[in-house]
Amino acid sequence: MLQIESLSREFGSFRLDNICLEINRGDYYVLLGRSGAGKSLLLEMLCGLIKPDSGRILLNGNDITHLRVQERNIGLVFQDYALFPHLTVNDNIAFPLRVAKMQKEEIAEKVMSVAGAMSISHLLERLPVLLSGGEKQRVALARTLVTSPEILLLDEPLASVDASLKDNIKRLLRRLNRNGQTIVHVTHDFDEAISLASRVGVIHNGHIIQEGKPEEVFTHPVNRFVARYAGIKNFFRIVIDEEKGMSHGITEFGNIIHFEDQKHQGRGLVIVRSNDCELTRIRKPVPNSIMGVIDDIVPMASGYEVAVNAGDFIFAEISGREMEISGYVIGEEVWVSFRSDAVQSLNDKEDNNINNR
Repeated sequence: MLQIESLSREFGSFRLDNICLEINRGDYYVLLGRSGAGKSLLLEMLCGLIKPDSGRILLNGNDITHLRVQERNIGLVFQDYALFPHLTVNDNIAFPLRVAKMQKEEIAEKVMSVAGAMSISHLLERLPVLLSGGEKQRVALARTLVTSPEILLLDEPLASVDASLKDNIKRLLRRLNRNGQTIVHVTHDFDEAISLASRVGVIHNGHIIQEGKPEEVFTHPVNRFVARYAGIKNFFRIVIDEEKGMSHGITEFGNIIHFEDQKHQGRGLVIVRSNDCELTRIRKPVPNSIMGVIDDIVPMASGYEVAVNAGDFIFAEISGREMEISGYVIGEEVWVSFRSDAVQSLNDKEDNNINNR
């Protein structure tokens, strides 16, 4: 188990502040955040490249906070791969074993084993300049895995890989994890988190603002920042009243939104997922049905996103089949409807550390 206790570090005007995490053996933990959020800084502290100002790092109960890189049994794969350009793939992979003064026969055996696992045995005599992005990524992984690290740290591992190769690398990473490798993976890409993580944390301005299983975090975001990362676009700031167990609020543009099981009164922020919004030309007899004008229609992999201007902008996702049948066009009046139980309230509190706007 990897335990991170109140880890903090100032870096110029930036501060990674009071990071507390527990990562269990066999976890695939994805830390999700924008550039500059502190993701890479945290990885560099975990592997020993940078010392924290305060806090502790424990691996299986042992304090490794001040151990050297070589003493931690934690491997880091850099975003730019950091391969030695003048060394062959074989020599790149063997490098950390030679530094450890391992016997030649054992080095050759380990290199062949990990190269086979990474499907790069046929590349061993090539130089990095002759490799594709996906091949370089596999070599960088092999060079780290050959040391049998207890924790594998990945810094934006798919950022420089062609889109056509990303699925192959994802399958490789999932297989490593299924075989028992504990992985900590930092990225800005929501899709990577969803497709790989067993647990996910969202980091912003040096703070982890929510963590848990992906389905928990992205189904129940704690604030606007996490909701936006989950792809939610429908945000409504409303004045809230209570009415016989069913709540309703009025947006700043006068649209009434009904919702259920909300606990607070006064002003608040509610969200609705685009795929919970239904588009029709005739008003549906449901509590939430709002008329507006189609402002834009954007093709998506799964169909179309339709932006409706009802004072408030409302985004609805519809299938390609629905678009083919209905033939919606920009400028026409439509009704957007959604269930009251599809409306979620958010904590929209803002402080000096977290800007959710």
